[in-house]
Amino acid sequence: MTNSDLLKALEQEVRSRLKEAEKGHDWQHINRVRNTALHLQTIEGGDAFVIELAALLHDIDDAKFNGGKLQAGAQTSRQILESLGAAEEIIFQVAYLVENCSFKGGQADVQEPSLELQILRDADRLDAIGAIGIARTFHYGGYKNQAIYDPDLAVRDSMSPESYYQDKTSTINHFYEKLLKLKEGMNTATAKKMAAQRHAFMEFFLQQFFNEWHQKMES
Repeated sequence: MTNSDLLKALEQEVRSRLKEAEKGHDWQHINRVRNTALHLQTIEGGDAFVIELAALLHDIDDAKFNGGKLQAGAQTSRQILESLGAAEEIIFQVAYLVENCSFKGGQADVQEPSLELQILRDADRLDAIGAIGIARTFHYGGYKNQAIYDPDLAVRDSMSPESYYQDKTSTINHFYEKLLKLKEGMNTATAKKMAAQRHAFMEFFLQQFFNEWHQKMES
């Protein structure tokens, strides 16, 4: 099977598996992450084939939706690629990227990530901030039926991967627990530039949100 054939077969498989997915983590999200990752790769380098495969698989069997099973995504990715006839070396690389891509409370990041992992993380996290990030965050909050904002719920400063997925929070708290931290965690120079504008937009949104929440109306 050629690289092109494998990518086409994998895309079809991922589309099928995510047909009923929560719409912040559906095929449209996967495709945006893929396109962003490939854009970053053209500037920063790395193995484009491995990056694209991992981008297609990065949210398969996500711990947010499988009861907190952190290793399931990498295991399912391996099974899918094996069934499609991918080479073992490719499967190993992609499973590594999928396993280490997610934020997981910020506590489980590989300390010396490969360039491919840096690019995949940056692409996924760029989709979590800015206007699309805001839309995705509120969609997921509605999907979980969590509060938009609850002043009695404190922002969690430190989280294990388990508490990140399982503890109670609000959608607005999520900005402070994750989204506003992502700009400083970008790996590549290209992603850092892209993140700056998206981060500023979130700060503007939050300022307006709290103005309205506290009824600070302009005369």
